Amino acid sequence: MPHLRIILALILAYMMFAVLMNSVGTVILQSILSFGVSKTQAGTLEGFKDIPVALASFFLASLMPRFGYRRGMMFGLALVAVACVAMAVADSFWMTRLLFVAVGASFGLVKIAVYSSIGLITHGRQAHASLTNTIEGLFMVGVLAGYWLFGAFIDDSDPTSRAWLDVYWVLAGLCLAAIALLASSRLDETEARVPGERISAGFARMLRLALRPMVLVFVISAWLYVLIEQSIGTWLPTFNNEVLKLPNAMSVQMASIFAGALALGRLSAGMLLRHMPWHVLLNVCVVAMGLLVLLTLPMAAGIAEGQTTGWRNAPLAAWLFPLIGLFMAPIYPAINSVMLSALPRHEHAPMTGLIVIASALGGTTGSMITGVLFGRLGGETAFYLSLIPMAAILLALRLFRRESERLAAASVS
Repeated sequence: MPHLRIILALILAYMMFAVLMNSVGTVILQSILSFGVSKTQAGTLEGFKDIPVALASFFLASLMPRFGYRRGMMFGLALVAVACVAMAVADSFWMTRLLFVAVGASFGLVKIAVYSSIGLITHGRQAHASLTNTIEGLFMVGVLAGYWLFGAFIDDSDPTSRAWLDVYWVLAGLCLAAIALLASSRLDETEARVPGERISAGFARMLRLALRPMVLVFVISAWLYVLIEQSIGTWLPTFNNEVLKLPNAMSVQMASIFAGALALGRLSAGMLLRHMPWHVLLNVCVVAMGLLVLLTLPMAAGIAEGQTTGWRNAPLAAWLFPLIGLFMAPIYPAINSVMLSALPRHEHAPMTGLIVIASALGGTTGSMITGVLFGRLGGETAFYLSLIPMAAILLALRLFRRESERLAAASVS
């Protein structure tokens, strides 16, 4: 494969941010225990991560083709490596906020670069969808690995221990390895640039994209999806600990089932989409998500403290509820691929900027709302209320399908 090396580099860089971006749930739990902060304070970490993602994407998406996708990824990884070292040394809650600012801003750069690079190294909608699902699936493998990596550094015998901060030395080293692989890879970025285009023109092009009906409906769909995913993924370790009464390290490690289900779902989606329309698969998935919520959450009631001592006697809800990720998984990469495949390659960077902004705002909204509901109404009620955005996304997907078919018909005529 002529692009194998750069594909591996994209995957490693993206997986690094999978670990860091989705460590918020673990860090929330550990910050509550180690630093003594409240749930409301800890819930703000999602905002410190996602707002920089949105800002970096909004202001830098139009600059990425000029600066270079490969160099942008290397810069983002270097910034995160420095932040990880500072996190390990500073040993305080304020540093967690600064860490997630650096991680969020860098992820904005890296995601734009990764998604835009997919369009440069693939030809045709099927190849684009296949590589998108593969990379997003491996992103979730990184999320799964992150739960176990963090769990390995958590001291169950002392909940207030800060030994978990040593994980950031490992993460800094992995960032440097990803930089080395990118530095030795090649990527032809000629098609991504518009010769002679001013910076202001590229920025205006992104704003014009946002006014297209199909793009507007897509942004709403992506926002709703990420709101659901992050509200569940971020608070699942705390749900496991406080509602299901699991030990601290096990609460984090068992949340990896959710990431594993997302990975399996995304890696399988490419095969399923070869045999059925994308909108049929996604509608079935959303309905299945709602049914799983209604079937499994009643199992979480009435679990006694100390009832669970290990994986063998974990409550059934701890195994079944995270499987919601299996049905959730195909939605995000599928709608992203449909949207990007409908655009010329020089518009992939600004479009990806809009994708990242919608994702960041959805993640922040979902995590903060769930944090407030979790603190006031309890974890079970907070997760039951995820049924509301699930119903909304069914309507958004219907509108998105209608707009995509209208655009396809217009291009044929």
